[in-house]
Amino acid sequence: MPPLPHTYHKLHSYDMELPANKEILGRGPLLTGEDFLLGFPDARKRGMEIKALVPLVYGVLEPGVGGGLLGYLPRSFTQALHLKWTMLDLFHMQKLNRMCRDHENTGDLKQLDLWQCSRPSARSEHNGASSFSQSATHPASVCEKKLTMKRRTEPTEVVSPLTNKKKKFEDLGLNLSSTSDDDTQCSNPATQESSTSDSGSDSGNEDRKPVFSPTGNDAKVEPLVQGTSSRFSMYNTVSQKLMAKMGFREGEGLGKFGQGRKDIIEASNQKGRRGLGLTLKGFDGELNIDWRDEPPATAYEQVDWFPECTTEIPDEDELKDWMKVGKRKMIIDDELEFCGEELLSNVLRCKSIFDELEGEEMRRARTRSNPYEMIRGVFFLNRAAMKMANLDHVFDYMFTNPKDTHGKPLLKDRDGELLYFADVCAGPGGFSEYVLWRKKWHSKGFGMTLKGPNDFKLEDFYSASSELFEPYYGEGGIDGDGDITRPENITAFRNFVLDNTEHKGVHFLMADGGFSVEGQENIQEILSKQLTLCQFLMGLSIVRTGGNFICKTFDLFTPFSVGLVYLLYCCFERVSVFKPVTSRPANSERYVVCRGLKAGTDDVREYLFAVNIKLNHLRNSEQDVNQVVPLKVLKGDSDFSDYMTRSNERHCQIQIKALAKIHAFVQDSTLSEPRQADIRKDCLQLWGIPDQVRVAPHSSDAKYKFYQLIQSKDIEVFGHKPTPLTTKTIEKIAHVYDYRCMVSGGEHKFLLGLGKSQMYTWDGRPADRWTKVDLKTELPRETLLSVEIVNELKGEGKAQRKISAIHVLDALFLNGTDVRDSHFNLRIQMAEKFIKAISKPSRPDMNPIRVKEVYRLEEMEKIFLRLEMKVIKSSGGIPRLSYTGRDDRHFVPAGLYIIKTVNDPWTMAFSKSHKRKFFYNMKDKKSTFELPLDSVAPFHVCFRERLFWEWGEGVKLHDSQKHDPTSERPSKERVLAFIHEHQNN
Repeated sequence: MPPLPHTYHKLHSYDMELPANKEILGRGPLLTGEDFLLGFPDARKRGMEIKALVPLVYGVLEPGVGGGLLGYLPRSFTQALHLKWTMLDLFHMQKLNRMCRDHENTGDLKQLDLWQCSRPSARSEHNGASSFSQSATHPASVCEKKLTMKRRTEPTEVVSPLTNKKKKFEDLGLNLSSTSDDDTQCSNPATQESSTSDSGSDSGNEDRKPVFSPTGNDAKVEPLVQGTSSRFSMYNTVSQKLMAKMGFREGEGLGKFGQGRKDIIEASNQKGRRGLGLTLKGFDGELNIDWRDEPPATAYEQVDWFPECTTEIPDEDELKDWMKVGKRKMIIDDELEFCGEELLSNVLRCKSIFDELEGEEMRRARTRSNPYEMIRGVFFLNRAAMKMANLDHVFDYMFTNPKDTHGKPLLKDRDGELLYFADVCAGPGGFSEYVLWRKKWHSKGFGMTLKGPNDFKLEDFYSASSELFEPYYGEGGIDGDGDITRPENITAFRNFVLDNTEHKGVHFLMADGGFSVEGQENIQEILSKQLTLCQFLMGLSIVRTGGNFICKTFDLFTPFSVGLVYLLYCCFERVSVFKPVTSRPANSERYVVCRGLKAGTDDVREYLFAVNIKLNHLRNSEQDVNQVVPLKVLKGDSDFSDYMTRSNERHCQIQIKALAKIHAFVQDSTLSEPRQADIRKDCLQLWGIPDQVRVAPHSSDAKYKFYQLIQSKDIEVFGHKPTPLTTKTIEKIAHVYDYRCMVSGGEHKFLLGLGKSQMYTWDGRPADRWTKVDLKTELPRETLLSVEIVNELKGEGKAQRKISAIHVLDALFLNGTDVRDSHFNLRIQMAEKFIKAISKPSRPDMNPIRVKEVYRLEEMEKIFLRLEMKVIKSSGGIPRLSYTGRDDRHFVPAGLYIIKTVNDPWTMAFSKSHKRKFFYNMKDKKSTFELPLDSVAPFHVCFRERLFWEWGEGVKLHDSQKHDPTSERPSKERVLAFIHEHQNN
């Protein structure tokens, strides 16, 4: 290599990326231009005349080895490096080589930099010839020199004036800012000469060294700012220079006397809304519980039933000695009769950790860790509704569609019997909203819960009609307190339910009671023992024979709780302790599900009633009822005992893993359940719940809703007036069996219900408007009825009371169900079922609504038996004709509606040979005993073809009345004679 003149001072840089495991062709700390061209042939294409190169290392050379060493490059390395190659003339190469030798023994190579060899000092200028000639004589010595690399355990502290350093950086022409692996830095080819000290010695220039910053995110970089160590290597050059400018030295604080803090302020590890600096010991360590082996989340669940109970239901003599009173016990750690010691200890330990955790932080982690969390409440009031939907599906809809022992439904929507249910301790009413959404007006609910902030929120029933649900709060009715632990409330609610279910009871009872036990989760079972007992007692009090019961419980470790379950085990056909997927796995919640109440459970009911009274007496004492069934009886039934132990341990395992999972999710906020959305979709589809958002029902105009319901512009039929029954038109009722009749008590109207008290009437004339009804009653939305508003009377004389009532003549829509095309008899039957569902016996202040009594035309005489003369309060003491209905209320009749229920050309007749009615087609002369579908008269036919027999002056209906022979309106005798004559034809 020919010697270069020492006047060559310009620096050139070239950036490149070296691949991993690349064998470097260089020999020692410096690479020759020839080496460069051999290793990187593309450089020759660029026309670069390279004489020698110095690699400036920017990244980690080897794992575990600090970077930032000038002129040091291993022959092989394990990861790609971003290197800046700088060309030097041989003079500066020689100087750099000499400096390497000087530092060889100390290993302080990181102090070497380009500054000391980039520009000769005055002294170097003077001795330049000898130095140059020496280098030229042995040109290969620079390239072949081997250095022994050593490192100090502690960095050498060098004081460097920052102002001089900045000037020297500028003279050098290097860009010293930190770069990333993706950035390319090129040095400035400046030729400006730097100022040096008069001595020109190498040692004198040590204070003027530039600092080269590391690049690469993965690099473990040696500290480049004086006075720092590898502890601060994660900070970039700018940060280190700022600290150095303020006089920072490792191990010393800032300030004139070094009084500042010596340690770096740590990054915040604050979790949640806890106090600043508060550390929860429970979350510092590990639970040492592997939650990752939990089974994969699925929408499908299996029910595990208790074996069928083969023992007899305990009677009064046996039960009287079972209750045991002892010292009040407020710990649960030693309840090992129905759970293993290790499992119980672990579940209590896990729950104790969460006592100190801030609520919002816990909820966020719980939300992310539970794969079923996104199910939420869908379009219902709350999550409880979806729990009931979950349970209803898993247990084959035994609640909303109860079946007999042969698997056939006990109730059908077309039947007249309602599905009665009760909901206790369940405010705000999510369970009931689901049932009413599923069954609509084919169900009727009764509810009792504690009054207050957790009362039923019927106004928030968006997906179902709350008019079908009747709260009753025990003693005092709607003015009661709803406390289920009070014996008088239990008795009052039982009597109310039986009085309104024909003394049969409800088909099923739901109980979802609970209260906050914050900070006392471990003894939640003990704190809730009386609530659990009273809910079980209510189940035995109001559920009909063969009915079902579901109740929320918590831990079932104590003999008291297990004894309560045992009594249900004896009283029902089948019992299961089940935790649905909609119940969060980290809590103690589970449900006792009972199917088929047996007959003869009154003694058990009275026993639990007595236990509750005893608990009330001992409430503020040191004594308590510790068991309701002797432990030997519980253990004596091995089937029962084994199931309880197995159930408890299974639930403990689930809860322990769930709590450990939440613990992990609190510690690591990046964890999440990726399948939450898919699980939600699968569950909703399996349970038959539409994936819709919760939206409040919008209010609409009555006229708009009417047209929306009937979906027709032809409203002329609604304006039809009935045909008056006269001596001339009486022939229309010749086919006697085709007609039904009802007593009229007022003017006919159409009644439209838009929900709650939003009710409007219309007389059927297109020019008239819908008018708001000034009555205190409620109708479910999308209900359209043909009605009369009648003044009903009760009693006589001065004590007589009058109330306006709504009498239903026919039904068109029932809570959105279109019944117009059904048979008249079926429409009336469904209307009666509907009115029974919305009736409020507990609200005597509301205006009653009832369906007219319907008579067969051939049985018209029954109507006249209900007619009598009574003194009306406003009639001036003159008796008036009154009709008394089924509820002992009477009203002044206006006439009789006669409704045609058979559609032409069909008619009905009586077969004397078969002693039964049949249908006859007058057009094709065919007859059949079965109901032809086209013989059913829809609403518009019945309404258009109806007749009205007006009762007024001159029409004799009662023996005290006189007949006007000039009147066209027939008397009772004339009509009855006509009916009898045509009835036998």
